[in-house]
Amino acid sequence: MVRTRRFAILSSAFVAGILFWGAFNTAMEWTNREEFCISCHEMRDNVFTEYRNTIHYQNRTGVRATCPDCHVPKEWTHKIIRKIQASNEVWHHLLGSIDTPEKYNAKRAQLAANEWARMKRTDSRECRNCHHFDFMDYTEQNRRGAATHQAAFAAGQTCIDCHKGIAHTLPPIEQHIGAPKPNPADLGKPEITEPLPAN
Repeated sequence: MVRTRRFAILSSAFVAGILFWGAFNTAMEWTNREEFCISCHEMRDNVFTEYRNTIHYQNRTGVRATCPDCHVPKEWTHKIIRKIQASNEVWHHLLGSIDTPEKYNAKRAQLAANEWARMKRTDSRECRNCHHFDFMDYTEQNRRGAATHQAAFAAGQTCIDCHKGIAHTLPPIEQHIGAPKPNPADLGKPEITEPLPAN
């Protein structure tokens, strides 16, 4: 009788664990789709609109990087950390922090600084899912691009060091390339920080 009850409890716990894990992973994947990302009008009317005019949205090959491809890690542990950080974005959605184009543009520089700092800390991990120095064929790139990529690789730079504004409109920042920008935005320090990943 005791053995049967113990078996029933363990079996129930095992089934409950599987159901919980399945539901948890389903929810994780459901929130990791572009449709979910643009379900609030702040994203749909601001960032998604500008992203649709970039090569990451539409190009000659038809290969498209969606919101989670660039902003959510694929590895499970890093993905969980990023999802926890994203709860801050839900909070600001509820507060209406960027619910108009005017509010969004007023915070554009700080939002960009947050994301660039995250990408810098992670060595542009999400970019490298598709663009990796080790697999670049420099003979297929133009001379300037090939030379720049090789120099960046040798200097230990990461994608976001040079490719700010690749999918979204840049705030007026100084990138120290080309002519100096008039009145560049003061990006300040990122609001969100995370520890460097263990290698």
